[in-house]
Amino acid sequence: MFAVHQEESALDIVQDAMLKLAEKYGDRPEEEFPMLFQRILQNTIRDYYRRSKVRSMWTTLLSAFSSDDDDSDPLETLAADADDAGPRTPESKLLQAQTLNIIDGEIKKLPARQREAFLLRYWEEMDVAETAATMGCSEGSVKTHCSRATHSLASALSAKGIRL
Repeated sequence: MFAVHQEESALDIVQDAMLKLAEKYGDRPEEEFPMLFQRILQNTIRDYYRRSKVRSMWTTLLSAFSSDDDDSDPLETLAADADDAGPRTPESKLLQAQTLNIIDGEIKKLPARQREAFLLRYWEEMDVAETAATMGCSEGSVKTHCSRATHSLASALSAKGIRL
């Protein structure tokens, strides 16, 4: 069984599970609710951890390319002139710029629907339902597009020597 240790996230997960139960199974007999809710809650928690894992992977990768005081998208902005270790060298700035260009280029190479799902989920931090509504498709399609995009990006970046 999974446990969510952040209270706000746990409350959001329970609320999402309750809404899914009401929206999809409101017409079911009342005695079925506990088992249905348990299954929906487990799936919602799994989705939360899956999304967190992927978001963390991309955030970790891209955070190395932005400064601590910079709230903008790392793909739009190069890092500040200095980091915690001191001033950056021209060589490190060039390497960083090249890596950001590679990442940006690989995201642009994704098929349109994969790119859209990936950016909505991990940059805009929308949940599966919000992304599906925005894209006009099913939640399963969103999950499929995100999974394929993540695997494609990881493979492409790994092939270019960028390790996650």
